Parts: sequence; structure tokens; C-alpha cells
Amino acid sequence: MALTIDAPPEHGSELSGATAQGEPAQTLTKNQTAALACGALPWYIGNMKDVQRIQTGVRIEQRTLKVLKALAEYLDLSLGDLLEGIVLHAFEAKLPFSQETLRQIARLKEVYGLDLCAEDAHRLTEAPDAE
Repeated sequence: MALTIDAPPEHGSELSGATAQGEPAQTLTKNQTAALACGALPWYIGNMKDVQRIQTGVRIEQRTLKVLKALAEYLDLSLGDLLEGIVLHAFEAKLPFSQETLRQIARLKEVYGLDLCAEDAHRLTEAPDAE
């Protein structure tokens, strides 16, 4: 479905979608229009799933957290959204990142001195507190 915008959404314009076969245009709801105005991608409109999130405290290696936070910033995501995406992809044995994102991760690992890899995941121990 191709979307057309006659005027910026803040001026009361109507967003409509027309199919390639010339079928009648569909008018989007106010919420769908607002989502597009905020940068939501058209294929997400109407396909979102409501979830209930909770706040949690998680202990994680400090350099790993720095890389994750920087990656979330690079991808314009919250840290929670990034972690959810990684986990949901891992649960289905799917790769969560494009080749370009993997290159960015490699750069961030270098910047933050993260030398851990997947093989290290089951061999990490807590370092004694430096006082």
C-alpha cells in the first residue's frame, strides 16, 4: 500500500493508502496518522502488538552495557527495545543485526574495549570489588 500525504499532519491533512491495483484509498485513523507523523514506518501501522512491560534491574558486564547503550543510541532505540529485539530474535535462532549494524558493533566494541565474545559467555566470573 502506498501512502500519500496532501499536507503536513499537524495541519489536519488526511493520510490515505491506495493499492497498486487502483483500489479505493483507505483513510488512516487519527492514531495511525499520528504514528506516521512521529516517524513510524507504514508497514508497522495496524501490525503492532500491545504488551505489558515491567521495570527490572539486571546486572551486566560494564563494557557490554556501554556498547549496548551506544548501539541503542545509534539505532535510535531505547535500551529496552534493543534488548527485547535481540532476545526475541535469539529465541527463534534468527540474526538480529544487518551487516552494517554488525560493523558498527565492532567499532563500538573497539571504542569501549569490549574483548568478550560468545565463547566467554559461560566462563565469566565476578571480579573482586576494587577499593
